[in-house]
Amino acid sequence: MKLTQRLILSAAVAALSIGAVTTVAVNAQEAPSAYTYAAPNGAPMSFASLIEQVSPAVVSIEAEGSVDAPNAPDMSQLPPQFREFFERFGGMPDQPRERRAQGSGFFISADGYVVTNNHVIRDADTIRVVLTDGRSLEATVVGTDMATDLALLRVEEEDEPFAYVELERDLGIRVGDWVVAVGNPFGLGGTATAGIISATGRQMGASQAYTDFLQIDAPINRGNSGGPAFDLDGKVIGVNSAIISPTGGNVGIGFAIPSDLAATVIDQLIENGEVRRGYLGIAPAVLTDDLRDAMGLDADLEGVLINQVLDDTPAQAAGLENGDIILEINGEPVDDPRELTRRVGGFAPGERVAFRVLRDERERTIRVELTERPDTSSPEETPDREAGAAAQFGLALSEPDDAEREALDLEERGLLVEGIRPGSEAAEKGLRPGDVILEAGGRDLNALSDFEAAVEDARARDRRALLVFVVSQNGQRRYAALEMPSEETDE
Repeated sequence: MKLTQRLILSAAVAALSIGAVTTVAVNAQEAPSAYTYAAPNGAPMSFASLIEQVSPAVVSIEAEGSVDAPNAPDMSQLPPQFREFFERFGGMPDQPRERRAQGSGFFISADGYVVTNNHVIRDADTIRVVLTDGRSLEATVVGTDMATDLALLRVEEEDEPFAYVELERDLGIRVGDWVVAVGNPFGLGGTATAGIISATGRQMGASQAYTDFLQIDAPINRGNSGGPAFDLDGKVIGVNSAIISPTGGNVGIGFAIPSDLAATVIDQLIENGEVRRGYLGIAPAVLTDDLRDAMGLDADLEGVLINQVLDDTPAQAAGLENGDIILEINGEPVDDPRELTRRVGGFAPGERVAFRVLRDERERTIRVELTERPDTSSPEETPDREAGAAAQFGLALSEPDDAEREALDLEERGLLVEGIRPGSEAAEKGLRPGDVILEAGGRDLNALSDFEAAVEDARARDRRALLVFVVSQNGQRRYAALEMPSEETDE
């Protein structure tokens, strides 16, 4: 075969191959897809334009101050040579120590308001804001909110307005949406990373009761605290606040305060220099399956149980009672104590709020005028005679005498828990020696026979659990559902 013929044949084969590939590609495009991939404003080939747009508003925060040494020992009794050692190498342990912190922040206005985390500037005597162009400006604290770990700073306006970004107030994000973090990790400054929203509504312990965090996988590290997380429109959707890491470095689990929550806090800090939250005055509890059963409620009923109405509070004044189940707040369902706390805290002191509650199998609406939330600490808790029905639950009960009532500051009613059998139903439900059971099955307990009658009544009504109302030695009150034991024949 001549060279010319071989070339023509090769070209024909190549053309045929390309045509086959093209046909396959077309067929693949026409075939239905199991998933649809999309991103706001089109899938980005690069984040460069976005980062160029928002970076001038992102700053580094440098905070310096001194803190007292906690629980420092008395060094006055040390030999002189040891005291000299401490003075030469870092000072005496009982002397104030210097604290330096670096973090991130961002301008939210042209006239110099800067958002950051409270923990970045806590205990600081001087705070400086370092801009992307290298300028270092002294900042003052406008206000802080420890409950959400947010702080608002202010720097003096210069000849030209500051570049700033906006907090997204109508947060419509979804898990899987792009997120871009810009900040100051490890003091490097001007660092941008990208990832997705990994989860929403993350909770991080009782101290963060007012925040449901965004979880992001855009890498953030120490120094990113207080910096912004952006969507693809350049709006701030979160304030980077914390990471989970066994090493102290990024492992892809970061948390940001949602921008809509941050915006409401910042508004109050600008207006009042502080955040004021509504206060109801109850001890709420999760409505568990065994509590529903013990109270004779429908298995699908959702709500929050009031364990205790605290004295001299708006809840008491409005007529809420122990054992009420809160179903709605201003017409919106509520089914979690944490959500209830957050919702109530979102109202301003003085607002009248409608609570839909279930009591004695009837629903009613109770309007409560909230007051300002006080600074209170949660109460804490803490001494064998087993007899009768109580022993079925692992309880040893007694009728307290006058001296015991006075020592425990008890009412006329109540039975004293003198012992708990390890591994028993009572132990599983958190009862402890020294607790007092005021009610069982809805009846006051004045004698051991009252508890016996409550158990018999619950059994006759085919209840799977006995509802008891317990008060600890320090006054904390709560409901507990003790699972009814199976009947046994005495021999």
